[in-house]
Amino acid sequence: MTKFYKVLLLLPLTVFGFASLSYAAPDAETAYIFNSFSFLVHGFLVMLMAAGFCMLETGLVRAKNAVVQCAKNIGLYSIAGLMFAFVGYNLMYMDVSGWIGSFSVWGPSDELKSFGGENDSTYSSGSDWFFQMVFCATAASIVSGAVAERVKLKSFFVFVVLLCGFIYPIQGSWSWGGGFLSEAGFLDFAGSSIVHGVGGWAALTGAIILGARKGKYSDDGSVTPMPGSNLPLATLGTFLLWFGWFGFNGGSQLAMGTAADVTAISNIYINTNLAAAGGVVVAIVLTMLFYKKTDLTMALNGALGGLVAITAEPLAPSPMLAIFIGAVGGLIVVLTIPMLDKFKIDDVVGAIPVHLFAGIWGTIAVIFSNSDASLSAQLYGIFAIGAFTIIVSAIAWYIIKFTIGIRVTPEEEMEGMDMSEVGMEAYPDFRK
Repeated sequence: MTKFYKVLLLLPLTVFGFASLSYAAPDAETAYIFNSFSFLVHGFLVMLMAAGFCMLETGLVRAKNAVVQCAKNIGLYSIAGLMFAFVGYNLMYMDVSGWIGSFSVWGPSDELKSFGGENDSTYSSGSDWFFQMVFCATAASIVSGAVAERVKLKSFFVFVVLLCGFIYPIQGSWSWGGGFLSEAGFLDFAGSSIVHGVGGWAALTGAIILGARKGKYSDDGSVTPMPGSNLPLATLGTFLLWFGWFGFNGGSQLAMGTAADVTAISNIYINTNLAAAGGVVVAIVLTMLFYKKTDLTMALNGALGGLVAITAEPLAPSPMLAIFIGAVGGLIVVLTIPMLDKFKIDDVVGAIPVHLFAGIWGTIAVIFSNSDASLSAQLYGIFAIGAFTIIVSAIAWYIIKFTIGIRVTPEEEMEGMDMSEVGMEAYPDFRK
């Protein structure tokens, strides 16, 4: 029996708590195989989150804009992959000087600077690229939902090019690439700020510059509800995101070559699941108290708020602390979605409260379980990432606005963007 199969047979023992049993430590080649396997499997779980975002957003927009959301999501995922290959990966990881990496085009033969070259590294550089690429696509998906139902499709795609090719990887190099935030002690295990915060800041900036949907806010301060077209579809999207999040957080262990790594991944799965559950329960209870009935959309976003919150540190917390962190994430979502309406910031799917506000909380909450974290370093990272993303995103949005425009006409918005932007309807047999 080969060493590979021996290790394969021992993996279930570690998952079920028998890691203390004696076993032969894997050799370098076996560890390489399992580490690369972890990146690939967890990577395609994160890729499934693209479907989750698509279904969630499509269910939460009105029927007349459903096809556009589908087009945006498959387009942004593809653009993210191309831009991360052309320039993004090397900007984030290759020859990072403290502020920025290399502008060269990535290739599988590129060295992993923190682990050595392809032949003596602990995992395949191609598997790492794939895992990091799907994270980049996640950041773009966050923006898609917030600016829905009024942004031009081509203008959104141009912004995705800039976000995935430059904004996301440059700030990512500051921490995950070994840049100045890493040197300052900023910790973000799987990206509450590095991924979700960036998407949230870019979404907030875009929503403000773009403006609210017509008829959403009146002069007397009242808010007109614009309910989504398919809440079962939105619920399916949330479950897909929840499922994919095990890859998002579990894969961020960055290794599966030892029993300790597998034990860590199992603990990450547990904490990720508990945090999401805590966010849902808090959202359900609060909406019952506030509105005398359960709000499904709040419950869905409560789950996502809990997931975003635990993402900054899903390994170190105890299960009870993970529930608390996720519950506060759900609380933040329920309280801040109405707050955005008071400021007349129109976020169609609740992306800003979920990914930005819950992400800030999760990044701060790292100090409760990780002794290496400090409040000053965490706040420094939040501020640096936020300031950079806001400034560069605002420049990008305004350049797009004053060149090709960012918003459809009032007539196209009223009729629905499906016909004006893609020329087809999601539900042709039903009236809008």
